[in-house]
Amino acid sequence: MLHVEAELIYEFPGSAEVLLLLEAARSSDQAIQNERLTITPSVEIARLDDSVSGERRAVFSAEGEVVIAYAANVEVLPRDDTLARVEQAPVRDLPGEALRYLRASRYCPSDRFESFCRREFGDLRGGDRVEAILDWIHGHLTYEAGVSDAATTALDTFVDRAGVCRDFAHLAITFCRASDIPARAVSAHAWKLDPPDMHAVAEVYLGGRWRLIDATRKCATNGLVRVAMGLDAADIAFMTVFGRATLVSQTFSVEAVQRGFADHNPPGC
Repeated sequence: MLHVEAELIYEFPGSAEVLLLLEAARSSDQAIQNERLTITPSVEIARLDDSVSGERRAVFSAEGEVVIAYAANVEVLPRDDTLARVEQAPVRDLPGEALRYLRASRYCPSDRFESFCRREFGDLRGGDRVEAILDWIHGHLTYEAGVSDAATTALDTFVDRAGVCRDFAHLAITFCRASDIPARAVSAHAWKLDPPDMHAVAEVYLGGRWRLIDATRKCATNGLVRVAMGLDAADIAFMTVFGRATLVSQTFSVEAVQRGFADHNPPGC
């Protein structure tokens, strides 16, 4: 059982709308035991949850200083994210929902890397190719804050050879799509991530299902509480402000607790 907590404090100089992607997704590989989302001062929240993906979307209006607090107990069910020798499906056999994750996107210009991937990864296919991609990233990129920003693409990261979790995820996604393997970005609360923060990882569609991968190799997939998924970071940001806002502070934490451990029950649940 993982106990997740997050607190975001922002200052809104004027009225703005906020899209929040902070809550644990409802999916087959994790079960939410109890949770609580509070926004202070109190506001009316519109729910725009996705019944297919399980993504939880809260929309509200904000002005002045706003405190957003989320706490949840989530049981992460055993995940088999084996890659070795897992087959890659022909495009014609992919489910319709996976097709969009073969295409280049704003931060993942996979069409620029097709020749590179053919040269670098040769005749490898499927899970073996994904493992080779992760090995390449691990051997060529340095995890370093401050070398990238919100505009950095996978092409920039390929040149700079450094970045943070979203940059690692973008490059892995880009290489996989250039190899005709559907890949998408995933945001997650991550156990043992240091320093604690929302973590960007990826999923690849192999062997008839989606499999989580962490290109930074900082977190085991069984320690991830998935939140949102999409083409790239533009789809999975934990907060999107339609207006202006200034960050005051934000904290995240994930702890492993015994199931039903009373001291870690979210208040009011």
